[in-house]
Amino acid sequence: MAEESNKNLALYRKYRPRTFEEVVGQEHITKTLANQILAGKLSHAYLFTGSRGTGKTSVAKIFAKAVNCENNVTGSPCGECETCKRLAAENDINIVEIDAASNNRVDDIRELREKVKFAPIGAKYKVYIIDEVHMLSDSAFNALLKTLEEPPKYVIFILATTEVQKLPATILSRCSRFDFRLLSVENLCKVLFGVFEKEEIDAEPEAVKLIAAAGEGSVRDTLSIADSINAYASGHITKEDVLKVLGTTDHELLITFFDKIIDKDIGGVLEEINKIDASGKNLAIFAKDAAKHARDLLICKTCSEPNEILNLPDEIVEKFIAQSERATDKQLIGYMQNFAASEADLRYALSTRLLLENVAISCISGDFQKKN
Repeated sequence: MAEESNKNLALYRKYRPRTFEEVVGQEHITKTLANQILAGKLSHAYLFTGSRGTGKTSVAKIFAKAVNCENNVTGSPCGECETCKRLAAENDINIVEIDAASNNRVDDIRELREKVKFAPIGAKYKVYIIDEVHMLSDSAFNALLKTLEEPPKYVIFILATTEVQKLPATILSRCSRFDFRLLSVENLCKVLFGVFEKEEIDAEPEAVKLIAAAGEGSVRDTLSIADSINAYASGHITKEDVLKVLGTTDHELLITFFDKIIDKDIGGVLEEINKIDASGKNLAIFAKDAAKHARDLLICKTCSEPNEILNLPDEIVEKFIAQSERATDKQLIGYMQNFAASEADLRYALSTRLLLENVAISCISGDFQKKN
């Protein structure tokens, strides 16, 4: 990935991909777009939809440069021609970014329709990137529809949204749609290892996996978390650093806690909760981690290749499998439901410890009715 000179930039900005080849986990989209560009078969309107931090805006910017590149031989912008260098500037008039969250009125779209009439300067196409397009008002959508139906040949629209269900069918039917996927932990680890190598950050493999898992499929969130943890760890990130900064729970502690529940050891469970509370850990986060642990055990018990889903160290998975064999499917489902249902309550409870104790004892007694 290309690196910007400003060392103070956040990692997700510093390592924003510059070519389709640098985009991770969205090959089904980048390859299709590159092929369209090489074949000269472009749509006049594209819809990029998917969760936050999956690369929608980055791919839109790459595409905008690629369709204008003078030496495009792979589908990606070469980055060397005069047009690529000019389009790299944030304020180039041929790539127009619009935030629909703050420009959602019909007058904003009417102004856009007037500007569309002006041809690009020093480029083949003028590309309009409308982010969070679902935020447009109904009247603004109607105004945009006319432009999408009959745009000038030199104009391409890219509509980006995290909530595609809010778009009118009339807009959807006029766009070429691409669905961005959340990235796997494995892919996010690859991104982190690459960034850490360039930044000369030393990180334990287990720490990298924990950061990737915390990113929940989003590259931007993953790199933002990595930034925060590196600020704490000062260039040497350990598993313990990640656990401290995120407040998440170590696997060994969860295994011990669930051993007590499966053994129906009420005293042991209360003692473990006392230790957890005394350590200063956020009990709502612990409940979330406990729900996830129960889910991981269920995966180990019911799936033939659990680590393809969990992506955890083999020694941890072996312990999970051993523990999962000591409980029934119904029990594991009940544990997962009880702890997941309690997470929101724990955030606002006057006595979080008492509530967590109640939830744990309910698991022991077999009270698995899902809380609303």
